[in-house]
Amino acid sequence: MSESLDFHRVLATLRPLLWEALDQLRQFYRRVDELAVAEKGGDPVTIADETIDAFLRQSLQRHFPQTTFGYLTEETYQPGHPLPQPYQWIIDPLDGTYDFLKQTGEYAIHVALVNQQRPCVAAVVWPEQELLFTAIAGAGTYRETRHGCTRLVVKTPDPAQPLRVVMSRSHGGERLQAFLRTLGPVEQIPMGSMGCKTATICQGDADLYVNLTGRSAPKDWDLAAPDLIMQEAGGAFTYANGERPRYNRADVQHWPPLVVCHPSLRQTVGDRLQAFLAANP
Repeated sequence: MSESLDFHRVLATLRPLLWEALDQLRQFYRRVDELAVAEKGGDPVTIADETIDAFLRQSLQRHFPQTTFGYLTEETYQPGHPLPQPYQWIIDPLDGTYDFLKQTGEYAIHVALVNQQRPCVAAVVWPEQELLFTAIAGAGTYRETRHGCTRLVVKTPDPAQPLRVVMSRSHGGERLQAFLRTLGPVEQIPMGSMGCKTATICQGDADLYVNLTGRSAPKDWDLAAPDLIMQEAGGAFTYANGERPRYNRADVQHWPPLVVCHPSLRQTVGDRLQAFLAANP
């Protein structure tokens, strides 16, 4: 099956499940004040996370059996060895839970199919925009509505304008601010989910995202789907040293600093980031 997997058919199977998950998650969002919030690994988790996780896993397993497809999700992950199946579904049922709870509208669902440690099919769902961002390796990135789709290509930043930098609302701090000052004039754009940040760059509404990490690091389910969305839109989604992230390793955490932008920025930003971190360990 791994030899003949048709990624277009995989995405066609996934697409209606994503729309259903979008509708379910929006229903939770409309009554977010009623949701109990628990802690899991230092992050908030609600019944919305758990319900969407179960829905996507169970729905996908009906089409993609566990003999060939592993399932690595934020809500079910157990530390250990990489999943042994040829393909792995990596799922974040609710990326940006803080923003979900604060009702900023900037939360997302991430789903990626990974093979040989790299994503080959990906979707970022932005429920409050009622948009799917989908990608297949080698076939481009598309922004989909319920009525059609548009191919996305990352735009070259305007050198005459400040760099538009998407910033996390729940991470960052003075260290990141100090690094951004090394880039010259910037316009800071607060943004929630990693998927929303990536989609914003792909749509031409921002130019750059950097992650310095700190007390915590992004996980496989935070990065795998946005990675392919950005790559297939012609963008760069790499560590500061230019390496692409690998997924389904023994460790799901990604500690190296991350750079997401148009390829024309990647070398400069990556080099400056490495130099900054060497001088400010």
